Amino acid sequence: MQIQINQSHLELVEGDITLQDTDAIVNAANPSLLGGGGVDGAIHRAGGPEILAECRTLGGCATGDAKITTGGRLLARRVIHTVGPVYWRLGAEQAAKLLTSAYCRSLEVAAEHNLRSVAFPSISTGAYGYPLDEAAPVALRAVIDYLGVHDGPIRLVRFVLYDRQAYQAYEQALAQLASNR
Repeated sequence: MQIQINQSHLELVEGDITLQDTDAIVNAANPSLLGGGGVDGAIHRAGGPEILAECRTLGGCATGDAKITTGGRLLARRVIHTVGPVYWRLGAEQAAKLLTSAYCRSLEVAAEHNLRSVAFPSISTGAYGYPLDEAAPVALRAVIDYLGVHDGPIRLVRFVLYDRQAYQAYEQALAQLASNR
């Protein structure tokens, strides 16, 4: 599924984020940036030790912020590391604000580095416990709103959803948001 926002495209695909041939992929990182499980572990394994070596120099990352490193051995030349909220610690309203910030800061970092294409996973919906049906519209709205007001270098934002359940949650949310535009 794909929609156009100004000069940019937002698309949904089901697959493995480590295999994306975009300028950058986004890592759903933990605050230390030193690797972990899920998407974070997969990116560090696929990208190799260069990513971890550069992460060690960054001093971690606050929830809702984003930092950038090399892509190492990945097809993507850069990795944008962002920390999403731990849902059950915050409640829905605060979690939504921080999740929105994680997506927007990632796009800001991409634009600062003149990147044209970015692939996102579903941030915070794994170990951080954000319910998919709540996270999908927050994530998509953040990206749509960002692209709606920033006519920068970003021309493609791809959400790479790991399984059918995640893809369907995002597809339903995008269809709803697109019909309200």
